[in-house]
Amino acid sequence: MTISAVIVLALLASIAITVTTTPLYKSSTRLFVSTYAGSSLMDTYQGNLLSQERVRSYTILLTGEALAQRTIDALHLDMSARALRQEVSARSKMGTVLIDVDVLDPSPVRARDIANTLSDQFVKMVRELETPGDGSLPDTRVVVEQPAAIASSPAVPNLMRNLALGLFAGVLLGVACALGREVIDNTVKKHEDLESITGVAVVGDIPMDKARRGTPAISFGTENSQIAESFRKLRTNLSFLSVDNPPRVIVVTSSIPNEGKSTTAVNIALALVEVEYNVLLVDGDMRRSIAHKHLNVDGAVGLSTVLSGAVSLSDALQETQFSGLTVLAAGATPPNPSELLASHAAKNLLEELRGKFDYVIVDSCPLLAVTDAALLAANADGALLLGRYGQTKRDQLKNATDALQNVGAPLLGSVFVMTPPRSRSAYGGAYYYYGDKRGSNSRHSQKT
Repeated sequence: MTISAVIVLALLASIAITVTTTPLYKSSTRLFVSTYAGSSLMDTYQGNLLSQERVRSYTILLTGEALAQRTIDALHLDMSARALRQEVSARSKMGTVLIDVDVLDPSPVRARDIANTLSDQFVKMVRELETPGDGSLPDTRVVVEQPAAIASSPAVPNLMRNLALGLFAGVLLGVACALGREVIDNTVKKHEDLESITGVAVVGDIPMDKARRGTPAISFGTENSQIAESFRKLRTNLSFLSVDNPPRVIVVTSSIPNEGKSTTAVNIALALVEVEYNVLLVDGDMRRSIAHKHLNVDGAVGLSTVLSGAVSLSDALQETQFSGLTVLAAGATPPNPSELLASHAAKNLLEELRGKFDYVIVDSCPLLAVTDAALLAANADGALLLGRYGQTKRDQLKNATDALQNVGAPLLGSVFVMTPPRSRSAYGGAYYYYGDKRGSNSRHSQKT
């Protein structure tokens, strides 16, 4: 949840509280405390100090149960002393002999009556408490300096105050949520995350493009979108992984499902075809094949049927609508995909395909699901490991890297996929793209 969303929720909560809160009206009185003093300056000073001392005690008495009961009896109120005490507050300013009494009540008339009656009863109570036993005048007296009036509008709820408090609370909660999410979020969100975990460079940064969900295969011959340019950069970077002996049989894999490996594999192949390479796309995911659907070819005959000997390689290869791109689909799902991929037949097949095509791009299973991808990568020139922005977890990426290392499969590089376009590195155009600035249609500009 974003900070703005939390703020909006807090403001809505403030409005809801304001609307549902019972309106309360406030009436206030002010009491003046004085003492009888002599005519000398010293007597006056001491009398003033005595009044200030009394004020602190009187403030407590004003909210006491005894005075509340006297007020209830005088007004014949149908409420308990405890309930009335909750409506009354008293406060005094330091260094003065004034006491302000506030009463909050749903009825503005009753709030006024309670405030005035409570003050009158308090004057009587003080007279009773302060009058000496011999009947002489008390040293201290209290008078009502300002009686209460009927309030014209409720004091509670205060919409503007509640909105201000809601805004303040929303900002605090929003920032706290954002910081907390960053602390507990262990997904990869930076190029540095992939590089530090995998130990290899990021060779591609593919932005999220929701508009392409229905048509994942990019028409590179006519398209210069941001995502098309990203695949062109990835294509160029592949040729720079090893200038003298660039990888030609490349396995595209991920840690877990739904990280975009099939779409990435298809578009890497199409980006290579754009510069007139002869490319084969192999759907090596015999458990959940999908690459053939992106290219509108038959998925029933392919890798599994070739490895099992049911169909020859030449009969299994399918041309596509894209000139220069051939597909070897996954074929029918076998009962033993891992055994087929671990066989000598699989290793020999990849070698045969290497001799027939400039590039062989293999779309494989996720590494953490089964061993298929690691087996394929061990017999290929290496693997490209995908990390999906905000979804792939650090430990998943680490375990996937370890799975490749355990079988001795070279990890060629990592590819950051589905990144927010605005969050891409400012160095993306230079750091992740070593070749020309636009995808060239010349094979000479790409092939070494």
